[in-house]
Amino acid sequence: MKGIEIPHKMLSQDAFSQWLGIEILECEIGRCKVAMTIRKEMLNSMNKAHGGISYALADTAFGFAANTHGNYAVSIETSINHIEALEEGDYLVAESVIEKVKTKLGFNVVEVKRNNELVALFKGVVYRTQKPWENN
Repeated sequence: MKGIEIPHKMLSQDAFSQWLGIEILECEIGRCKVAMTIRKEMLNSMNKAHGGISYALADTAFGFAANTHGNYAVSIETSINHIEALEEGDYLVAESVIEKVKTKLGFNVVEVKRNNELVALFKGVVYRTQKPWENN
C-alpha cells in the first residue's frame, strides 16, 4: 500500500474521527492536513470547544502523517498548547509535519488553525514499527 493511501484507509476504520467529521485535505509522505467543524455537542460548560476536540483533530493529523512511511507508527508521547478558545461553527485545519525521522522514532509538530490563525500547537513522538500496512 502506498504511503499516501494509508491515511484514507485509517480514516475509513476510525469511528471516532468519523464522528468528529474529520476530512483529509492533503496528504504526502511525512505530511497530512485534515479539517473539521466544531459542533454544539463538542462544547464544554463554558460554551467553548472542549480542549479534547482540538487535541483529537491534531492527534489524528499526527497519526496519519506518521504512518505515511508505510509501516505502523504508534504514538508514545504527545502534548498540546491551547492558544485560543474555539466556538461552535469554527472550521479548524490541522497540519502535521514530520520534523525529524529516526530509525525507530518520528517527531511531529501539528499546527491547528482557524482562518489561518494559530489556535493550538501539538507536538508528538511516534514509535515506528517494522509492521507494514500492506494487506491490512
